[in-house]
Amino acid sequence: MSDEHEVDEGSEGEPKLPKKALVVVNTGNGKGKTTAALGVLFRAWGRGYSVCMLQFIKSTTSNYGENKAAKKVGIEMISLGGGFTWLSKDIEKDKALARELWEQCKVKISSGEYDVVALDEFTYPLAYGWLPTSDVVEFLKTRPLRTHVIITGRDAPQELIDYADLVTEMREIKHPFADQGLKAQPGIEF
Repeated sequence: MSDEHEVDEGSEGEPKLPKKALVVVNTGNGKGKTTAALGVLFRAWGRGYSVCMLQFIKSTTSNYGENKAAKKVGIEMISLGGGFTWLSKDIEKDKALARELWEQCKVKISSGEYDVVALDEFTYPLAYGWLPTSDVVEFLKTRPLRTHVIITGRDAPQELIDYADLVTEMREIKHPFADQGLKAQPGIEF
């Protein structure tokens, strides 16, 4: 743990346990789901908490702004995907990557070493039926008391929404691509 940020300590010098570790879902068609999750990770990291993000769908070679920033400040970020699945030439490989990353997620979450674990774009493997939502919810019920989990992505399954403690739907009102034909821009979208 870096000396650069303080740790909120409990009675024994350990980070305080949350009153209730939350499951947070950021979903909807609007932008900002990953950005909101990163904001929470950054806030928790600033308090000395152990955090990580595992990115589904996003390519293993992703080097977006969030990947660069996480690396610079020391926030663990793992991307394991084939890229945008609607462009996939091998959907079976994409499914296998999603299942492999879910296994890594379960290890990270159940380890008890993390205060906040973000599962970015995780709703897609659930919505596509690559992973059973009921199995995911049952696993989340067994996570350590200290571990908050943030899940992002469009089309969150109702079963996940029902289980989660906090659900935010990002609603698109206006978008530069749809309204003006502007492509995604570095530093804003990626």
